[in-house]
Amino acid sequence: MKSTFFYLLSFCSPYLVQAQTLPAAVQIKTAILAAPVDKRDGAKVYGYASDGTFTVLREGTNDFICLADDPKKEDIGVSCYHKDLDLFMERGRKLTKEGKSQKDIFDIREKEVKDGSLKMPKQPSTLYVLSGKKDQYDSATGALKNSYLRYVIYIPFATAESTGLPLKPDAEGMPWIMDPGTHRAHIMINPARQ
Repeated sequence: MKSTFFYLLSFCSPYLVQAQTLPAAVQIKTAILAAPVDKRDGAKVYGYASDGTFTVLREGTNDFICLADDPKKEDIGVSCYHKDLDLFMERGRKLTKEGKSQKDIFDIREKEVKDGSLKMPKQPSTLYVLSGKKDQYDSATGALKNSYLRYVIYIPFATAESTGLPLKPDAEGMPWIMDPGTHRAHIMINPARQ
């Protein structure tokens, strides 16, 4: 019985460590990797408290907000965006927490933006998304090797016709428009992977 317990403990321990909440300083260091260098020091950062609650880890002094990696997810994923997108992002997080599907979240936010109860930025606003593999991540320092950064520029209700952008990229790294004509219309830029 005792050996079975230790076997299970040794088998499960990598998964327990994986879901462990990292110190705030490490979460912040990783989260701001998604931001442009000149925005990192002043960005507001959301992350996870020791009990797993999503919370503000650091108040900001500029126009950027960054999200720390979710310790429950398999790989590393952090993002930063312009503060004018925060209401939109917060609404998505709230609906996700309520258990809504991705389609429901899209439809609810579309309706709310159209009826004016959810405000989207009037100007184009950028989201930066950085991802990487757990085995390339140093959880003691927050460093992430071989990461991949992509860009999303929200331009609500824009279309291929209004922007001149294609509906899909014709070449690697080419900008294209996703969800055209909707509240979530955005330019996708996925640079070539190295």
